[in-house]
Amino acid sequence: MKQFLKFVIATVIGLVLFIGIIFIVLASSVKNISKEKPIVVQATSVLHLKLNYAIRDKTSDNPFEQLAGLSPDMSVPVGLKDILAQIKRAKDDDKIKGIFLDLSAVGTGYAKTSEIRDAITDFKDSGKPVHAYAENYTNKSYYLATVADKIHMNPEGNLFFNGMSSGVMFYKDMLKKVGVEMQVIKRGKFKGAVEPFILDELSEENKLQIQSYVGSIYEEMLKGISESRSIPSDSLKAIADQFKVRNSKQALSYRMIDAVSFRDQVLSQMRSDMDLGDGDINFLAINKYRKSEPQKSSSDKIAVVFAEGSIVSGGGEEYEVGSDRFAKALKNAREDENVKAVVLRVNSPGGSAQASEVILREAILLNKEKPLIVSMGDVAASGGYYISCLADSIVAKPNTITGSIGVFGMIPNAEGLFDKMGLHTEYVGTGEFSDFGRLDRAWNEKELNIIDQLVGEVYDKFLGHVAEGRGMTVEQVDEIGQGRVWTGEMAKERGLVDVLGGLDKAMEIAAYKAGLESYGVTSYPKDKDPFEKILEVFDMSVLSQKIIAKELGSDYELYRKVKEIREIEGVQAILPYHIDLN
Repeated sequence: MKQFLKFVIATVIGLVLFIGIIFIVLASSVKNISKEKPIVVQATSVLHLKLNYAIRDKTSDNPFEQLAGLSPDMSVPVGLKDILAQIKRAKDDDKIKGIFLDLSAVGTGYAKTSEIRDAITDFKDSGKPVHAYAENYTNKSYYLATVADKIHMNPEGNLFFNGMSSGVMFYKDMLKKVGVEMQVIKRGKFKGAVEPFILDELSEENKLQIQSYVGSIYEEMLKGISESRSIPSDSLKAIADQFKVRNSKQALSYRMIDAVSFRDQVLSQMRSDMDLGDGDINFLAINKYRKSEPQKSSSDKIAVVFAEGSIVSGGGEEYEVGSDRFAKALKNAREDENVKAVVLRVNSPGGSAQASEVILREAILLNKEKPLIVSMGDVAASGGYYISCLADSIVAKPNTITGSIGVFGMIPNAEGLFDKMGLHTEYVGTGEFSDFGRLDRAWNEKELNIIDQLVGEVYDKFLGHVAEGRGMTVEQVDEIGQGRVWTGEMAKERGLVDVLGGLDKAMEIAAYKAGLESYGVTSYPKDKDPFEKILEVFDMSVLSQKIIAKELGSDYELYRKVKEIREIEGVQAILPYHIDLN
């Protein structure tokens, strides 16, 4: 026993010392990061865009994410807002001689990719060259690459230019095998969020809307490639339909790329085109270039509120739109006398209808005092549209996913599962509805009517908000609502969007409405103190999520989606499913 106690005490002391050392190391890392020397841009530098990470709208100040750049294969995550700002700045910076698009992967959707593409198009007005290179191209990375003056591809590389699709996974049969039946009430014949749980194939309405928005995004991609490469859209479509381009030689023969090159040959070509001399190229990563920018001060500001992730009640996690946190962010922007206008950047598939209403309330109060402009990213649908609909102006990219004006309520009947497990619960209540919401039996007719009324009330409120914000009748909104998903271009044709453009366009409109010729930019919600983030490392719930994310890699989004489904409560205003365009 004595030896055992010594061993336990020694282990505890060792663990405490280990945690203490880790804490000191992390604190030192944060301190060093915060005290980095200013970056000096050399006279012949090339802006290096490597976008192989999940591109959020806002750059995270989390010091541990910044350490990602220590890996030679990964870039430090920089948000879209800063990517666009630094490309714009580089256009007029004489020290920047060009841009190198290093496209091993592009970690975002088509709308954000389009915004980056537009920024590089504007950069090219300076006359500075842009080169793109990849060992392999996907549809999305090739779409971005076509903005370059010269597209290079590894001799052994692949370009799978084979059209676009979106898949939906169905869970009904799996649930049936374990004895679970999902009970659903919805509003909107196109509201496909519930279909994976109650059907084993797409409804005709859902198939129609998927064909519609996938086709619209595909046409927008073909249009951009056609303009850049001077290849007719019909020819590009034929190439994709017949899968004519799969490797570098085929890509070159169809003029989809300019050169089949190894990386050293690409760099040699860049030295010549950009007049860089014979030495090593001074590549400047976007995060480094960002840190070289002199700080501007202005009393007048435009606030950008970044609403990115699923909409949930309460505070929410880092990449969720928690109703309490975002209502407070909008309130703080409203009460800040230096903030003259607000851009609400929405990149959300929606979520809790109640949480959306809480956020919308603060948006309404803000808009009574200051211009409120919505900028839609890759997706701003259902609850994402709910919180946007009463803004002064709504700006979206043509390939933004939006609309999905519809709601649903869903609860599982797990009676079969409980029977298989030998579980039985007996309820003793005070009245007919005292056990409302139990999971071990199906809803009865009276309960179904109650849920139907609740869902109907939320849908009617949703329609009313959109009608007020868009200057339509409720009947007109209902006709284009019904849970149907639209692209930004399609939504503009139907009056749900005002202007086609990106975050920069929304900022431009906000400045105009506020009468600002010069202004600073401030972001909300405010980031946590770095030391708070250090303490999060020792929060097992946060740590476990980071470990899971690291282990699952690109499959983490699927895990996160399943986790969201498990946590669904109340009436939901959310996209039909996770839309992944391939």
